[in-house]
Amino acid sequence: MRTTLICAALALGLGSAPALAQSGEITIWSWNIAASSLKATVAGFNKQHPDVKVTVQDLGNQPTYDKSIAGCAAGGVGLPDIVSIENGEAENYWSQFPDCFVDLHTLGYTADDQKKFPDFKRTELEVGDKAYAMPWDSGPVAAFYRRDFYEKAGVDPASIKTWDDFIAAGKKVQAANPGVTMTNADFNGDTEFFRMISNEQGCGYFAADGQSITVNQPKCVDTLAKIKDMKDAGIISSADWGTKITNNTAGTVATQVYGGWYEGTIRTESAGENGKWGVYLMPSLTADGPRAANLGGSSLAITSASKNKEAAYAYLKYTLETNDGQITMLRDFGLVPSLISALDDPYVSQGLPYWGGQAVWKDILATLPKVVPSRGTPFQSDAEIIMRAVQTKYLGGGYPDAKAALDDAASQIAAATGLPVK
Repeated sequence: MRTTLICAALALGLGSAPALAQSGEITIWSWNIAASSLKATVAGFNKQHPDVKVTVQDLGNQPTYDKSIAGCAAGGVGLPDIVSIENGEAENYWSQFPDCFVDLHTLGYTADDQKKFPDFKRTELEVGDKAYAMPWDSGPVAAFYRRDFYEKAGVDPASIKTWDDFIAAGKKVQAANPGVTMTNADFNGDTEFFRMISNEQGCGYFAADGQSITVNQPKCVDTLAKIKDMKDAGIISSADWGTKITNNTAGTVATQVYGGWYEGTIRTESAGENGKWGVYLMPSLTADGPRAANLGGSSLAITSASKNKEAAYAYLKYTLETNDGQITMLRDFGLVPSLISALDDPYVSQGLPYWGGQAVWKDILATLPKVVPSRGTPFQSDAEIIMRAVQTKYLGGGYPDAKAALDDAASQIAAATGLPVK
């Protein structure tokens, strides 16, 4: 996901930064598929650093956050060498505990290294002249669809350029495939559609500098209104994470719009649907509008408590900053690279049997450079909780229009954070 380490080591040896360690032990905290993907890179890393023992501990998502925050609050007690950090939560760490993680620049992370990743992946990882983490996986949004359902309805996915096109196609798909819903959304527990489409349109909860609230600006209003259009048209059914997977396998949903990491979820959880799925770009609000957004993604940070920072940095350099490390995680577990050079790796251009021979990664990853950066800020969780409630009320007819709903959301977020509404 995320040239060669030998060259990097030589560069560090010639510079003022310490040479990369060739021995010792490092421990990493992560979760689920992310942890499995890190384990998959260890063999390649050890070919270059055979004397560094890497231990990846799968703690689960929330426990990783809780334990690392607690460790930072305790001055680093009990922390591992490397912590997996979701981008949306990153600024919670830096704002509360700016000394808990190493500024990677002190280990040799240069401006040239930073340029190897898209701006949107670095936005929440860097504060001033400090880089607290290196980008790991990303979530370029795509529409994953059932070829057979679309074909039966006579719908060509290439014809779907706008969300209005998506609504019209959804009505056809549902008419031709009784019992099938065009798509799912977790309206009760998430705002994924709002975050995806608003990011596509260059809008979000907060301004790019993180100093004001922008959730009620025109593009965000257009986004929320369009989501209601989709719901009112009857092409979206409410489903949480587990129900979506069940629907995929049961053949009761035709499309899932999600971050690219969902490729691995469909392929592994619905293995029996081999050859039935395909991918196309997310629609836009207008025919010539942007069709790229990001949902989710993580980074790796080295703790100040680490006793082997150079070995930890060597692991980051291999796993996140080489095509070998990134493509290993993509191929084995569907974790989407943030490393721009990975776009040119031969694997990305390969047609994949599960996806009907489509080179899905070439299509998905091509959107990475087009994603607009979106700040989570330390208040992301506050804004998300508020927005979920506002979305539920709006979709249920509790506001006269989308602007009134988002004005209310902005007001509530301002009260919770102290930030002004822009």
